[in-house]
Amino acid sequence: MNALAAAPDFSTVNDEAVYELANVGKTYARNKVVALEGVSLTLTKGSFSSVIGSSGCGKSTLLKIMAGLIPPSTGRVVLQDKPVTGPRRDIGMMFQHATLFPWRTTVENIVLPIEIRDGRAAAEKAKARAHDLLDVVGLKGFENVYPNELSGGMAQRASICRMLITEPAVLLLDEPFSALDELSRDMMNMELQRICTEQNATAFLVTHSIAEAVILSDHIYVMKPRPGRLAEVVTVDLPRPRTLDMMTTPKFGAIVDYIRALLDKGADL
Repeated sequence: MNALAAAPDFSTVNDEAVYELANVGKTYARNKVVALEGVSLTLTKGSFSSVIGSSGCGKSTLLKIMAGLIPPSTGRVVLQDKPVTGPRRDIGMMFQHATLFPWRTTVENIVLPIEIRDGRAAAEKAKARAHDLLDVVGLKGFENVYPNELSGGMAQRASICRMLITEPAVLLLDEPFSALDELSRDMMNMELQRICTEQNATAFLVTHSIAEAVILSDHIYVMKPRPGRLAEVVTVDLPRPRTLDMMTTPKFGAIVDYIRALLDKGADL
């Protein structure tokens, strides 16, 4: 079944490689815990990928390495042909909670990365771009309101703008909508898909939801339990743009069942 076939080796494809991990491993020195082992992956320009696995399989460690927050113990991590040795301005990060500063307006929160990096004058200049991004995510008219006046979904949209304001090469998403109710989460996933498509963004999502991974992703990296290793890369052969109606189709259900079987098999290893 084509929809369930392993993804091709992108090193042999002419698509533009943005982010590459080669044989990455992580062992924590204090307790000698091996969190990751031999992880290799390639993210191509404009692709949306997800990683899924049981708790403790190394997903968060993998994302921290990709964000430059912790170094790998082994292997190579390269973004746009430059080694990742620490946090970088071309890496965008979004967390489970919006973490907007309550004393700053929406637009002031969005330009905060520019202000920290380049100063207030640059942040003031970036407000025009922030207004454009707010329009993209459907928050036009909320530029000057404070976080306590935004719903959870609206706050996460503002966080998406803050992530995009620096025009990063890759977006790293740590379960960004897990705190939302199911209806809001579905809506935000569709919004995220639309925004990533319009911006031609390269995205990598950590999630515990198989359905979320399938509806959003081109490729899903299924991980085995500790030490975290890749069990299989599943290519999601569903047309874009994806719609929530697709989640009721037999093809979608077959992909979900296939990934669940991989995870169940990994739990027995």
